[in-house]
Amino acid sequence: MNNYELTLVINAKIEEDERVAVLDKCKAYVERFGGKITNIEEAGKKKLAYDIQKMSEAFYYFVQFDAEATAPAEIESRIRIMDNVLRYLIVRTDEQ
Repeated sequence: MNNYELTLVINAKIEEDERVAVLDKCKAYVERFGGKITNIEEAGKKKLAYDIQKMSEAFYYFVQFDAEATAPAEIESRIRIMDNVLRYLIVRTDEQ
């Protein structure tokens, strides 16, 4: 098992319950592909460095999880097509 961190940048113009639903769906993808979520950090609403889809602000979430090496590609392929996720990134955070 490897340690990973999923960074999500979620649309700021949607309602809070929709935003929670997007985060829950992303967590479900992690668990569906054998991941175990260890921590979720909500960084809140932040100004973007540049406009994405004519938006200048978005909500940031950081989801740490443990999973096999094949899981990140599967998770990314599902998150890529989600409407309210503006950007995402999964990085491996194993300590050397």
